[in-house]
Amino acid sequence: MQVILLQRVAKLGQMGEVVKVKDGYARNFLLPQGKALRASEANIKSFENQKAQLEARNLETRKEAEALAEKLNGQKFIVIRSASDSGALYGSVTPRDAAEAATEAGFSVDRKQVVLIEPIKELGLHDVSVVLHPEVTATITMNVARSVEEAELQASGKSIQELAAEAEAAAEFEIAELFDDMGSAAGDEE
Repeated sequence: MQVILLQRVAKLGQMGEVVKVKDGYARNFLLPQGKALRASEANIKSFENQKAQLEARNLETRKEAEALAEKLNGQKFIVIRSASDSGALYGSVTPRDAAEAATEAGFSVDRKQVVLIEPIKELGLHDVSVVLHPEVTATITMNVARSVEEAELQASGKSIQELAAEAEAAAEFEIAELFDDMGSAAGDEE
């Protein structure tokens, strides 16, 4: 099916281009969301008449998105979740969780704008992309932790796995010293 793009669509084309897409993609995604029109003679003429208005509206929304992206870029949000001692989450952090964390901090972010490359299934700092406009993307950091104190430790640069390894190494060192002391005390008695 031939369609006229009413806005930039990633991996498809720029506004105003006539592109050929599969029928289902056009019927189920592009047309209902107002991202495209069928490429008929009447729609092409209608688009040409509205092109200046669409470009002006696109430029306006892009400027708003760029302003929000400047504020949002590099922000860190804390998400508290329960997890095992090894750092594996009981569940995962979803785009909805990221959007809610940003909204609680005073930013207007919808879950559909949050793009996770892979599911967040362990504690730590994770970079997440937020698509504010087809041409504007911001990157935020999700600090997934079991408590606020743990989140502060992670923000300072230590991972939960490193802290657990340090605690385990310290415990093993204490046990080794205890056995060394017991061994030397036994040697003194003989």
